[in-house]
Amino acid sequence: MLGGATLHELRTAFFLAEEEVEGGASPRIAPFADVRELGALLLRAGFALPVADAQTVTVTYPDALALMRELKAAGASNVLLARRRRPLRRATLLRAVELYADRFGLPNGRVPATFEVVTLTGWAPHESQPQPLRPGSASVRLAEVLGTVKRRVGPALDEG
Repeated sequence: MLGGATLHELRTAFFLAEEEVEGGASPRIAPFADVRELGALLLRAGFALPVADAQTVTVTYPDALALMRELKAAGASNVLLARRRRPLRRATLLRAVELYADRFGLPNGRVPATFEVVTLTGWAPHESQPQPLRPGSASVRLAEVLGTVKRRVGPALDEG
């Protein structure tokens, strides 16, 4: 599934354009969940050994309108209930395209679109799965395993 960083360029351009042209912003792009929230969702759903991983893919387009046309053709239009119901104003759209190019445009004239692809993996709980150890039950210090020297980062707790 797509994660929270998806289409951040388009979201930013629309937000700034609507603020500037219309005096307020409405969500134009549906929100995407953060990878940490999705990992927590696996736990709440009862999965064991959950893993949530994210990979960022950047695709370039000739301009922001080409990106928007592709999103519309893919059926990825805005389905949020909490959005403005009137059609997008031409001035707002043109300003969003301009801001997208100004803020995110590449030297070759193309614009990037970021997609964060999140992969979730979890297992049905079973007694044979490894279980976490009780905190403080380690028999070897991590510094010894890593071959490093333990260093104090800040003042000791008893130093007030």
